Amino acid sequence: MAFSDMIGKQVPSVTFHTQQQGKWVDISTDELFKGKKVVLFALPGAFTPTCSSLHLPRYNELATEFAKLGVDDIVCVSVNDTFVMNAWAKDQDCSNVTVIPDGNGEFTEAMGRLIDDSAIGFGKRSWRYSMLVDDGKIVKIFDEPKDSGSDDPYEVSDADTMIKYIDPNWQDKPSVSIFTKPGCPHCTKAKETLTQKGFEFEEIVLGKDASITSVRAITGRETTPQVFIGGKHIGGNDDLQKYFANAK
Repeated sequence: MAFSDMIGKQVPSVTFHTQQQGKWVDISTDELFKGKKVVLFALPGAFTPTCSSLHLPRYNELATEFAKLGVDDIVCVSVNDTFVMNAWAKDQDCSNVTVIPDGNGEFTEAMGRLIDDSAIGFGKRSWRYSMLVDDGKIVKIFDEPKDSGSDDPYEVSDADTMIKYIDPNWQDKPSVSIFTKPGCPHCTKAKETLTQKGFEFEEIVLGKDASITSVRAITGRETTPQVFIGGKHIGGNDDLQKYFANAK
């Protein structure tokens, strides 16, 4: 069935077999979609380059923005087994996305997007696409073009395209990173300020994710926090407060 023929129809009824905390847990499509507004995106494989560097991370980054627009969940589907998907989710630290294994390719085949990548040793995989589902009914699908000249195009199934479809007036905020250390009150204040201003941020914790050497090398300073907004080094908490005060 062509994607254009699937708009307005119910998602395929499939049961996904997952491992959660060492136990087998079956999840039905009703559990995922019934009574909810859900964004689903499908991709060729866990741990593959575009999927790991762009596709999944951006949906995870924009999850709060999707929630503000009434989206209840973001679901990532790939034709991989549950152990691979669980390991990938842990590696990606993507707690804002529900990662679902379509190990046998049943859902992907029912969606008409099961492809044969045997030539590169992948076997049967999913074509890359995204869709908006409301109470189990397919509202919109962004299918990657098959005539783009690429074996794995990434042009329309991205998070930004989907969120701008839901809200054409949506404006992206600059990416934010903050170096912190445990027990630092100035770090706590800076994070509170960023949250109050509506900014999502990546926290880099000294002793866990980086060292003071990294902070010194990047910023020329040895104190925390150190905040970056949109590629610009803002500085510490006092600098951050001045930045927002001047922005007014």
